Amino acid sequence: MNNRWSTRSFRRRMGHALTLGVLASTSIASFAADDYPSRPVTIIVPFAAGGSADVYARIVAQQLSAQLKQSFIVDDRPGAGAIIGTEYVAQSKPDGYTLLLISNTHTVNETLYTRKPFKLMSDFVPVAPINSSDLVLVTRPGLGVNNVADLIKLARSEPGKLSYASSGYGTPYHMAGELFKQMAGVSILHVPYKGSSNARTDVIGGQVDMMFDATTTMAGFISSGKAKALATTGTVRSDLLPNLPTVDQSGVPKYNAVIWLGLMAPKGTPPAVVDKLNATLTRIVATPQIKASWQKQGADTMSMNPAQFTQFMNDDIKKWAQVVKVSGAKVDQ
Repeated sequence: MNNRWSTRSFRRRMGHALTLGVLASTSIASFAADDYPSRPVTIIVPFAAGGSADVYARIVAQQLSAQLKQSFIVDDRPGAGAIIGTEYVAQSKPDGYTLLLISNTHTVNETLYTRKPFKLMSDFVPVAPINSSDLVLVTRPGLGVNNVADLIKLARSEPGKLSYASSGYGTPYHMAGELFKQMAGVSILHVPYKGSSNARTDVIGGQVDMMFDATTTMAGFISSGKAKALATTGTVRSDLLPNLPTVDQSGVPKYNAVIWLGLMAPKGTPPAVVDKLNATLTRIVATPQIKASWQKQGADTMSMNPAQFTQFMNDDIKKWAQVVKVSGAKVDQ
């Protein structure tokens, strides 16, 4: 009898203790989110300084600093196709004080690189998207084509003779070219460079026939006649180049290849911190000033909660895995 009551009493005490433990954990997590950030936060950009990823990271850092009353610092750590900076964040403490600026280069790399020191969707948690930008398909002025249909006809008449430049394997410029080849049914030689600047220079100079490039960067060369623009790569016409049709409208149905940016954090970062960052970024990209400013630069703001962004990234990994598989491109790391 005494033993039975002792057992019941013990169970009651354990139940109370577990309840208190859960409440305590919830309170601690809530406090951590309320207190975050209590010191400077670093955003690692695994791309070169001065590029679009770096530029938008600094705008976002400035806005986050203003909203959360703490410094957000951008640290560029480029190299090895974004692997170096990404690995650094993967090994960082998962406390919300080291974040990673990502692009669809990361989703491509999941298939392109045969060996990496991390797995994107296992070693990181998606925080929020930032924006997306169309690319523009341009050719050297003397190529003699006026639209995408002309380009496809020329490429099919001389398989493998035409060439396209990119800023390197796995970059959005490279993948846009490979997707175009597959969907248009053409054979065009890929000429990779170590950066978009040299690729652009050789297209303008006539050494390479064509490339997919950032609309903001190429717009000036198009208006001056140094490059011939054929189409943009989004699902709708670009506000920056409204007179150009999309590739989809030009005879390659459902073609869509853009550059998108977002933030991730190391796996294990408290969900409350992730949610706080997501909510803050959502407010930032919804402001009329940011939307208008970025639209003039050819970028559209993006908003998703962490679960939606996770699904978006998983879908993007699958999309580019198929493109990489068909292209046969692989990089040993």
